[in-house]
Amino acid sequence: MAVREAAAGLPGPGRDEEAALLFESAHYRHESRWLLPVSPRCCLACALELLPEPGVSLVRKKHVLSGFRDALMKHASLVVQLVAQDQKVCIHFISMLFGLLCNVEDGSITDLCIEVLIQLTTQLKLEQTIHCLLDECHKELCSMPSMRGSLATLTLLGKLVDAVPALADKLVMEHGDLMEHLLRGLVYPNEGVQASVCYLYGKLYSSPVAAEMLLGHFREKLCPLFLSTMDGAHTKELQINCLGLLKQLLKYDLFMSMLMNKSALVESAESVEGPPGETPLPLVLKKLLLSRDETLQVASAQCITAVLVHSPAKHALAFIHADIPEFLFEHLSSSSEVLVWSCYNCLILLAEEPLFFSKCHTVYGIESVVRSLQESLRMNNTELHKQGLLLFAEILTRQPEEIKLFTSSAMCRDAGRALREAVSSPVLEVAAEALKAISAFLRKDHQSALPVLYKELQALVKAMLSRCADLSQTPLNWRPLGHASNRNSERAILRRGKFLLNTLEGFRNACRLAMEFQREPSAQENPFTAPSAEKEDTLEAFSEFLLSACDSLCIPMVMRYWEQATHPAVMEVFLSVLHSLFVIVPHMKEKFSKKLAASSFIRLALELKARFCSGLSHSALNQVCSSFLYYMCISLLSAPEKTGPPSQEELSAVSELLQHGLPQISSRGPESLALLSDRQYVEEAARQRQYCILLLFYLAYIHEDRFVSKTKLFMAVQSFLLSLQDQGERPPLLVFRASVCLLATCQDKDGTLDEAVVGAIRKFLEDTPDLHRVYTHHPLLLRLFLLHPELMRRFGHRVLELWFSWEESSCEELDGVPSAGQPTLPASVAALFHILRSSPSILLILLDLICSSPVDIARRVLIVLKTFLRRNEDVQVGGLIRGHFLMILQHLLMEHGSSPSGASGNLPLLLNLLSLVQLRNESEQELDSMAMNLLHQVSKLCGTCSPADSDILQPSFNFLYCSLHQTTLGSQRRAAAVLLSSTALIELLEKMLALTWAEEGSPRTGLLCSAWLLTASFSAQQHKGSLQAPRKWGLCLYPMLCQVHQTLSVELDQVLKALSVLKRKAALLSALQQNFSSALVALLPSGAQSPPAPEDTVLAPLGTSQVLSLVIGLQNLLVQKDPLLSHACVGCLEALLDYVHARSPHVALHVACQPWNRFLMFTLLEAGENSFFKPEILRLMTLFVRFQSSSILSQEVGHVLQGAASTDLSTLPGSTLQALHGFFLQVQSMGLLTDHSVAQTLQASLESLSPRASLAQPALQDMLCLGGVSVSLSHIRD
Repeated sequence: MAVREAAAGLPGPGRDEEAALLFESAHYRHESRWLLPVSPRCCLACALELLPEPGVSLVRKKHVLSGFRDALMKHASLVVQLVAQDQKVCIHFISMLFGLLCNVEDGSITDLCIEVLIQLTTQLKLEQTIHCLLDECHKELCSMPSMRGSLATLTLLGKLVDAVPALADKLVMEHGDLMEHLLRGLVYPNEGVQASVCYLYGKLYSSPVAAEMLLGHFREKLCPLFLSTMDGAHTKELQINCLGLLKQLLKYDLFMSMLMNKSALVESAESVEGPPGETPLPLVLKKLLLSRDETLQVASAQCITAVLVHSPAKHALAFIHADIPEFLFEHLSSSSEVLVWSCYNCLILLAEEPLFFSKCHTVYGIESVVRSLQESLRMNNTELHKQGLLLFAEILTRQPEEIKLFTSSAMCRDAGRALREAVSSPVLEVAAEALKAISAFLRKDHQSALPVLYKELQALVKAMLSRCADLSQTPLNWRPLGHASNRNSERAILRRGKFLLNTLEGFRNACRLAMEFQREPSAQENPFTAPSAEKEDTLEAFSEFLLSACDSLCIPMVMRYWEQATHPAVMEVFLSVLHSLFVIVPHMKEKFSKKLAASSFIRLALELKARFCSGLSHSALNQVCSSFLYYMCISLLSAPEKTGPPSQEELSAVSELLQHGLPQISSRGPESLALLSDRQYVEEAARQRQYCILLLFYLAYIHEDRFVSKTKLFMAVQSFLLSLQDQGERPPLLVFRASVCLLATCQDKDGTLDEAVVGAIRKFLEDTPDLHRVYTHHPLLLRLFLLHPELMRRFGHRVLELWFSWEESSCEELDGVPSAGQPTLPASVAALFHILRSSPSILLILLDLICSSPVDIARRVLIVLKTFLRRNEDVQVGGLIRGHFLMILQHLLMEHGSSPSGASGNLPLLLNLLSLVQLRNESEQELDSMAMNLLHQVSKLCGTCSPADSDILQPSFNFLYCSLHQTTLGSQRRAAAVLLSSTALIELLEKMLALTWAEEGSPRTGLLCSAWLLTASFSAQQHKGSLQAPRKWGLCLYPMLCQVHQTLSVELDQVLKALSVLKRKAALLSALQQNFSSALVALLPSGAQSPPAPEDTVLAPLGTSQVLSLVIGLQNLLVQKDPLLSHACVGCLEALLDYVHARSPHVALHVACQPWNRFLMFTLLEAGENSFFKPEILRLMTLFVRFQSSSILSQEVGHVLQGAASTDLSTLPGSTLQALHGFFLQVQSMGLLTDHSVAQTLQASLESLSPRASLAQPALQDMLCLGGVSVSLSHIRD
């Protein structure tokens, strides 16, 4: 009653539903403990009475079962308490449910019964209930005459074993005879029953214990029956359950072998007679694979994979013969990720069988693989990406070379782009798989479809390297020792190392591909490129890209990783890549080798050998390191930077030496130095190692990789040379060259070699055919030879000659510098200058070089010597050079007599140097006997030359001119006497002067200018000192006989013409200063001139018109305002007016008072304020004052006085002070000033100016070289 009341008290909406769960006619008798206290309010007692009642409708029973199932799902613990409170009631309830299951044919009620029974059994967890249920199932199956009604029982058993896996063992052990009933169900012509049996079998075989007990059952009965059932299955349920059972069977090798052996027997029987009824497993799976159901396709592929996992080599043939790969490739186009992934797995295993490739399955399916890979990369399934790339890599790796995989370059391009996208994946595992595929893709047979797409390959390699570079630059978070994140960092470094290794392997394959294509003419460039198009898609461009990529990406990545960890395999592949690049880009190997050497790669290779290759360990790494060092050394030695290339014989000897010696070296730096220093008897093998070590140190040092102590290496090389000398051995020339270079490089700045070592070097050098074979162009080597007297005496000349042969650019640079410039010297030249300052005697060797070397070398020596003398005026070497030059010149004159100019092509260079040395001499020096002797020899040399020998005469005239003007007055007279005594020199000058009018614009204008300057100097000395020439000169435009005491005749018309035409007029004007009154040189009228007028007779040989023409010409030159030319013009005007005034004073006054002189002064004074303080203007004003030209200087005298009074005279140069002093004296003497105040001002100025003017002297260095012509400013001015 309480139960009924409780039921009656339910709320309205749910009351009818829950009331339907109760059996109204009996519920009132039931105790409340059988009623579930929560909704749905099920009553166990009502269910026990209602469900077996025949009069209750199936709908009502179904509703009750459904309510009970819902209660179990929602309130499992309450329902379990409800059922378990009485064990008998519980067992009765289960038996009742099982009876309902067996007796009702309604499928929905059957499913509910099975579900409730499974839930109750699993929730109760009572052995007794399980045994009860198993017993009921056993009885039911055994009592059935046929399997027609067994579906529900079989389904229950399958699901029960699935829910309670331990029941599988119990069922097989305690109810073993059920297996026979299962076989009956498997042959029963109802696919539902067969599906239930397969499902139950699948659950039984999922237990290893049960599977082992059922082994015999399977072998004898189930195996053939199962294969035929699966082959004949039509419903999806049976097909799926068969595949499920097959998956369980395939977990065990034994069952898998039975199935495949049975299939093999069936195949062999079919091939003989072909009896119907039995189908081998591969064909069964193929049939399911070809179905349109994706689930069956996936399961079939998974079953194939399960078979192949056990032994691909053993079982792959059966599937390949069944053409399964073809359909697997087709399924790769599916949109199902699971199906594609399953096909990937299956194909990966099939790829282990060579028949897979020989039957061209890969050629058929490669396009599907590439397309599938492209599609999968757009998905977000990392595992799918990895499997696809793994399959692609397997195909690319295992594809036989003779079977072309890519039949067109378009397919190859698509594959490369897919790999490029894959390697750029942010997921490291995907990128790592892509690296393996790329490495396999870069094979010659995969890229042989023409045209070879080098730009695509380049993009692929670049993407691969960029991905690795991104990874290597990711920072690592290091924590204190032992921290967990440190372990993570270590693992990250290991991952980076593996990724880097795979990247390098791919790059190495790219390099190998380039090397292989070099032997294929058809692969050199794209044959379909237009002839006019820029050929970028070529092997050469690809090869240069590889070199550039290695330089910019590979090397930085590897060196960055080398700082974090050491991985021998990484370094082995890396060095093999570098080795291959020497071959790939032969025209760049020299530059590449030098960059590697400068980047410490010699040290790196030696460190690797010392660390890993001692003994027999890491022999492959040792071989790679040795090969890399060998190729780099040969490349560096074949094309050295600052030494001549070795002969083929020398290179072959060193090549053989390195090939044998490098693999034997595995010592660190100190150990190598100790081996090199060994002075005891050295065996041949050890000596070869010494040679190799020394070459390695040499190449490293010259490329600034100094990984051993300089001092220790210096001592080791000395010991090595002494050891060679002790044993009487001669090293290869390249080894000896390296030794000498190392000694020079490692020697301390102020240190010297032991005498024994110097003797050893001298002995080895004396046995050398030519020094250039062991010469290295380096300032320190030059220092080594020049600062050791024994070496300098014996080899200094040749070493300097070799040094200058390498200094073309430095000498050209110096030659282009103006004389007054002081730019920074090239380092090599600065080093030579330092040596020259410390040992000036080396200058004699340089002088000999100028004399004896080829012209180009001699010219460089001259340039360097000129620069040295110009920059080091404190170094007094004039006497040393002049004395040596005197010996050379005497030798030439003695040996070659009248034609020394043809004896040496370098004689002009020697004379240039002599003139330069003379030019830098101080003035007012007495000429000693050597200087006078040198003057005599040079004049004698000039006398042997013709006017055409300008290269000899120009420096000779400069030297003679400088010698005359850079000495004391007494020495000048002596020098002039020596020169005037040379008849040949005078005759040469006469010829040169005669060419003045004939060679206007000639390149010999400078030489003619020097001739006029020299003539003017002789005339001046003759005028001052009454020197007697051997004869007097005659000069005319037309040929004249030159006889003794004949006067030098100069036609005035030619002089006037020359003043307007010749470029270098200063020299001519300087000569004319003396010619107007010279006893040595005389002016003549023109030959066609009419007889002179009576008033012109006193001026003969000049006439009044010619005087005026000369004055006008000189005024025109003054207007040009050239300082040097102005001085010469004023001097010439002074000489002309003196000449005219002595013969006709009124003509001189007339010339001085011409109106245009006033205009000339205006023009000259327009230059600016105080422009009259220029010495040439002051001299001109003094000249006008002297000849009483007051109209010309009406105001200028006052301006000069006022300017002098207001100017600080101490700031004026000496020449200006002298000119100003002369001007004031002339004004005062002429009495032109009547104003008393002006006179006082003038007197005060004179008193303050006279001491200064008396002290003012010409500049000590007034000799200049203008356009190759030596000019004395004092000579021109005075």
